[in-house]
Amino acid sequence: MIQGSWRALGWIGLAELFALSLWFSASVIAPELMEIWNINAQLEAWFSASVPLGFVIGALVSSYFGLADRFNPRKVLAVSAFLSAVFNALIVLVDHAFIGILLRTLTGMTLAGVYPIGVKILSQWFPKKRGLALGILIGAITLGSSLPHFVVLFFSSLNWKLVIICSSLLAFLSAIIVTFILEDAPVQLKKLPFSFKLIKKVVLNKPIMLANFGYFGHMWELYAMWTWLSAFLAASFLSNSPETPHWFVALSAFASIGLAGGIGCVIGGFLSDKMGRANSTILSMFISAICSIGIGFTFGHSIWLTLTISLIWGMSIISDSAQFSAAVSEIAEEEYVGTALTFQMCVGFLLTIISINLVPILQRLVGWEWVFSFLAVGPILGIVFMVKYKGYEMNRG
Repeated sequence: MIQGSWRALGWIGLAELFALSLWFSASVIAPELMEIWNINAQLEAWFSASVPLGFVIGALVSSYFGLADRFNPRKVLAVSAFLSAVFNALIVLVDHAFIGILLRTLTGMTLAGVYPIGVKILSQWFPKKRGLALGILIGAITLGSSLPHFVVLFFSSLNWKLVIICSSLLAFLSAIIVTFILEDAPVQLKKLPFSFKLIKKVVLNKPIMLANFGYFGHMWELYAMWTWLSAFLAASFLSNSPETPHWFVALSAFASIGLAGGIGCVIGGFLSDKMGRANSTILSMFISAICSIGIGFTFGHSIWLTLTISLIWGMSIISDSAQFSAAVSEIAEEEYVGTALTFQMCVGFLLTIISINLVPILQRLVGWEWVFSFLAVGPILGIVFMVKYKGYEMNRG
């Protein structure tokens, strides 16, 4: 069972890595798409919000109808990855902004059948002591999300369509892995249905909401950093050295978000099993808050100093991600644990839409030197809530 569990984790992680490459597949070629689709400032906000908004819609629909309970979750993941690949690939045929944004929204909706369902399948393979396993899985998701930055190294100078096609092929490969290689878990967990009627119980449960508020602070920072770090690094590196090649910027973004983030997830999962959810999340958010404030002071200065802080930030900003949902799943009553997890995820991703779109607005007002400082508000408030949550965790332990 143990050997089979870790083998399953490897295949689930690889499938998630490939499929989640779709999330930022259009973002890394945004300048080309905005020119082709003639996107104005108003539509730019919808372009940035399309995938997370679609993800929230998809998560609500999937949870409300209990798709992962009505059908084999492995098959749900495979179909979702396949549809995601199709919607993403259709972008190469589009020359109108509305249709393009619609396809990105549909991609986000179908990715809601990849990320959360992958976590559910993992939970079936690891019914207990899943902190490290979750950390490894989130690490794979992080690496997958950053993969377009790596792909663009090879194809951006040729044709932007190759970036889209490559990410779609990876998502299609994800569907193949889940369909033909990954096995069903021997342990089937009880159904965890979502119900709007149970949200009140979630909101009134103080320790759950403390963990949720910690997660909301984490999400306020995470996707805004992932979305705009590449632009920050490009502006900073070119300000210091106008001869900095484009491939070095893309590689730096991939290393900071993907490689460092993946390592951070594994370390975070290991630490959470050793020192508790509260302590591990507090440590992660403390480091990421310092980095979000400090990296602006390196703008236009030493490239290697900026890159070093960027790597530390990328490692710390995601290392606590899996632990918030793990905390909720451990303390919520069985009756509404599914509702609690869906509520946490949906509100968290809705917040990312706000912070992602605030960055370019604030950048025009205060410049790159200060724009990331406002993201630190998220982890700072998250620390406050997780310190309070720690008391409940200690009493339960």
